[in-house]
Amino acid sequence: MAALRGPLGLRDVRLYLLGQLLAHLAGQIITVAVGWQIYDLTRDPIDLGLAGLVEFLPALVLVLVTGQVADRFNRLAIIIICVLAEAALVLVLLAYTAGGPESVLPIFAILLCLGIGRAFWAPAERALLPNLVPTELLGQSIALSTSTWQAATIVGPAVGGLLFGVAPELAYGTAAAFLIGASVANALIRRPARGPRESADWTALIAGFRYVWREKVVLGAISLDLFAVLLGGASALLPIFARDILEVGPWGLGLLRAAPGIGAVATALVLARYPVRDRAGWIMFGCVGVFGAATVVFGVSTTVWLSIAALGVMGAADMVSVYVRGTLIQLWTPDGLRGRVNAVDMVFIGASNQVGEFRAGTVAALIGAVPAVLVGGLGTLAVVALWMVLFPDLRRIRALEPPERLASR
Repeated sequence: MAALRGPLGLRDVRLYLLGQLLAHLAGQIITVAVGWQIYDLTRDPIDLGLAGLVEFLPALVLVLVTGQVADRFNRLAIIIICVLAEAALVLVLLAYTAGGPESVLPIFAILLCLGIGRAFWAPAERALLPNLVPTELLGQSIALSTSTWQAATIVGPAVGGLLFGVAPELAYGTAAAFLIGASVANALIRRPARGPRESADWTALIAGFRYVWREKVVLGAISLDLFAVLLGGASALLPIFARDILEVGPWGLGLLRAAPGIGAVATALVLARYPVRDRAGWIMFGCVGVFGAATVVFGVSTTVWLSIAALGVMGAADMVSVYVRGTLIQLWTPDGLRGRVNAVDMVFIGASNQVGEFRAGTVAALIGAVPAVLVGGLGTLAVVALWMVLFPDLRRIRALEPPERLASR
């Protein structure tokens, strides 16, 4: 554990991680509760996909604005405001649920507003971490941050399923309390200096896209993750697998949602102790391939333990991609551009997750849940093979270091 002491010795980093943990715990509880509630109301897999799409659209539509805001204004203040707004929206969802919901339309409206808040929150939250640590601790800090996020994906879904099984209002109330706690933790961080106030002209607005397009290694890493998860992701269909295929209740859905996080956290802790030092490109491609293969196994499984194991392997493999991509972006991007570049990255992540959920729900409605997952897993394997040809520089990346250090070798 010695490798973890450096960043954790910094007060602001501990508060940042606590706020991140509470916010992501709340998000996972909301995801489980909303997914089960929507499927209970409609029994339509397309609605599960629409829920993810509604949350993603604000990040896509506002990408030029959210990144610019994160680079021009105090990132910490943005985070606090967005988290408090999310808490208020969850309380509205609680009130609607307590009144006996009959339609999913108000739920979709609340999800849209949550998506707007998260569209501003995510770039600021990701760009803040490099302001809190010295450069030499940034890699370890990213691994710890990712571990915290993944820990929430383990605990949050299980807690959300259990709380929803007791009472939906209890799940939403707990999520709101966690969000308020996250805002308090963030408020205790010593405010970092505001970034340079460059003019908000068109060149400044598209600077994040220009950077990503110019750096082919970053473009390859981001787009590989985009298409792999877009095709191979099956999280939106977990309520169907839990209810209709594996025949488990809300607690079982929570365990299925937690399984990828278990694999991811275990992998993140290994990476924090033994970071990738060589052949990073080959390792990344190999793990994305494992992600696709595990997706196929999950799709054909009718046994709970095998399904959980396959999801755990998917989480472990995806963690490597997250680690490589996150480290490249933070180390290669100037601080004045981090908000905009992270906003672009969040669009890619949202497309892979939320649009991936919509794809999974739509395909499942057409051909069934199991074939939809199988097609996605095989598609991921095809993307890996194609990207190895299209992005040879990514394949040849060895150490995860800033480009100027690689150039000096």
